[in-house]
Amino acid sequence: MGPQEVLGQTTRLASSSALLQVLFRAVTFALNAFALRYLSRELIGVVNVRLTLLYSTVVFLAREAFRRACLSGSAKRNWTKTINLLWLTVPLGVFWSVCLSLVWLHLLEVPDPSVVPHYQAGVVAFGLSAIIELLGEPFWVLAQAHLFVRLKVIAESLSVLSKCVLTVVLVVLYPQWGLYIFCLAQLLYASVLVLCYVIYFVTFLGSPEATKKSFPVARMKSLLPNLVEDETFVNWKEARLTWSFFKQSFLKQILTEGERYVMTFLNVLNFGDQGVYDIVNNLGSLVARFIFLPIEESFYVFFAKVLERGKSVKDQKKDDVAMAANVLESLLKLVLLTGLTITVFGYAYSQLALDIYGGSMLSSGTGPDLLRCYSLYVLFLAVNGVTECFTFALMCKEEVDRYNFVMLALSFTFLCISYFLTHWHGSVGFILANCFNMGIRIAHSIHYIYAYFKESTYRPLTGLLPSPFLVLIYIISGVITGFSEVFFCCDKGWMARLIHVSMGALCFGTTIVTMFCTERKLIHFVRRQFLPQYLKKGS
Repeated sequence: MGPQEVLGQTTRLASSSALLQVLFRAVTFALNAFALRYLSRELIGVVNVRLTLLYSTVVFLAREAFRRACLSGSAKRNWTKTINLLWLTVPLGVFWSVCLSLVWLHLLEVPDPSVVPHYQAGVVAFGLSAIIELLGEPFWVLAQAHLFVRLKVIAESLSVLSKCVLTVVLVVLYPQWGLYIFCLAQLLYASVLVLCYVIYFVTFLGSPEATKKSFPVARMKSLLPNLVEDETFVNWKEARLTWSFFKQSFLKQILTEGERYVMTFLNVLNFGDQGVYDIVNNLGSLVARFIFLPIEESFYVFFAKVLERGKSVKDQKKDDVAMAANVLESLLKLVLLTGLTITVFGYAYSQLALDIYGGSMLSSGTGPDLLRCYSLYVLFLAVNGVTECFTFALMCKEEVDRYNFVMLALSFTFLCISYFLTHWHGSVGFILANCFNMGIRIAHSIHYIYAYFKESTYRPLTGLLPSPFLVLIYIISGVITGFSEVFFCCDKGWMARLIHVSMGALCFGTTIVTMFCTERKLIHFVRRQFLPQYLKKGS
């Protein structure tokens, strides 16, 4: 598969994943709004922060390093050894699930049973769901490496849909079940996800389509652990790379979910405040996650396939370097402008969004300030996702190991800053600490990218420099919408709100038109790579 074909497939994967993330976040968004009317804030806080943190920690620590190592390089490899390595995620997941469940049950504060009953059952169910999901890891990596776009979309859509339907039905019919509702829904989600992958490969392997594609696995038995005659059980190069990524993933998880760890282990917020924080966090990340995360995941695969890990730019093929540099520059510009747009307009419309979504419970107090800060954090998330996806795709094992020490120092600093900022400014302190964390990570990745392309004629970091005229339009739009919020939002009636929204729409339209006029290279990239994928879906 040539670089251009890989780029096309990767863009298709990113486009489909973006649509999938729209579904995920929109469903979560609606589910939270619905659940607020039937369940307590404390219950939502326990589920969305405490138990979800248990699940995400087990899954992340058990599989993240394996995914990064096994998706590096060409799809042409000894897949038997790779699959053997991937099955190690299951015993590793069992280990983390048991250890962390004991911590969650015996070392952390237990919610008041009269407010949040069945906490112990919740811990067991969420830990078990993580193990079930890990059973599908070899199938997921095999599908991702061969860019099976439709499979991922269908599997994850069905699992989310089944989880949400069951949650809604049980919340309406049996609200007194409390945590049991979310336990059953989480177990159903993991089971449906794994079954979708298993059923697909059962029907695909051995079919004419698989033969036509020269698929490296011929039967389902080959997807189970197998001994390789006269050879090692796993590819030791992949295993060593996995160990390097594992040390890094442990630290990355602390940085990614740092505020939840501080909430969980240091009790800086009660369960009710944790519930509000999580709702605002979901609202703030609604746009950021469905755009930036699919781009990061999909283009990590692209960069890992087009450029060889550990080789300098002089040792790579010139055409591949040119394509990678151009794609990286366009991606940086795309996420930067998207992040700037969210930051500028999110500041003036945070209070209105929360008031419409959750009423005075969310729009009063620290809710608006929290969402405003999150709008700034989105900008950091945007740039960090792309810079790190390139950096991690190209780092050799030694560079990954060196970066682990940076992450260790950053993890300790982040936790300390989170603790002190939270005492100083409540839940807003979490967002400010995350901005600091992302800023340091961005600086490291930018330094790596600059050094990598230094000996070439390409300068992809120019993607972080928007047009000065466009920056001026952003500033003017921010000032106008800021004054509009002061005069028209949010306790002056619906007509005033409508005027406020109209002012924002006018400024947003002006910004988009300016973007089309000043960022022609980016517009061409989006039209050529992303737009055709959406048009194909609609036809």
